[in-house]
Amino acid sequence: MAENTPIVLIENDLILAEKISLDLTKAGYQVAIAETARMGLEQAKKLHPALIAIDRSLPGESALTLIPQLRELGLMVPILMLMSNDAIADRIVCLESGADDYVLKPYHAPKFLHEIGLYLHSNVSVGEQLRFSDLVLDFVTHRVSRHDRTIELTVKEFELLRYLMSHPETELTREQILENVWGYDFLGESNVIEVYVRYLRLKLEKDGGKRLIQTVRGVGYVLRD
Repeated sequence: MAENTPIVLIENDLILAEKISLDLTKAGYQVAIAETARMGLEQAKKLHPALIAIDRSLPGESALTLIPQLRELGLMVPILMLMSNDAIADRIVCLESGADDYVLKPYHAPKFLHEIGLYLHSNVSVGEQLRFSDLVLDFVTHRVSRHDRTIELTVKEFELLRYLMSHPETELTREQILENVWGYDFLGESNVIEVYVRYLRLKLEKDGGKRLIQTVRGVGYVLRD
């Protein structure tokens, strides 16, 4: 299933990069290594990969500033960040930068390959969809359409909208959303939900679309027509 699936690995530790690349290649993936953020951006433009892995420890803030640049290219593929620090603040910064998830160092091949597999392999049946008002969410294409306009979403944007559309007209607390979409417990110190709701609203409401994701003050959010 993984055969020839392209992955861009942006890692300035060449010894680690070769180790990860070898493991991914053995698993059937096609890997392109980039040592810098600039090189990674060029590889992504060239290859249109299925997934991008970025080391948080790239020089400067380039690991964080690179992700918005990748999204601006229209790359809505999963982006995983390799991190050596598990502090809450670092996790929040990682997710708020637009990364879909993070993998903690030291590098452990089975765990890393498992994470890759979770994002690249879907067992969803063909034709399965969710509908609400004029929104249609398709599990196969991982796209949303509204008024015949196709909206491309990142993995986490898609998962957030899917969770909301799976519970229409239901007021969902921030705790429920964070647990079911991100699976993390740093609620009190994170505004990652607000960041992603803003991303979704910008995309869904483009060209005059009516607001469907409503804020419930002091509670969370609700999908309501």
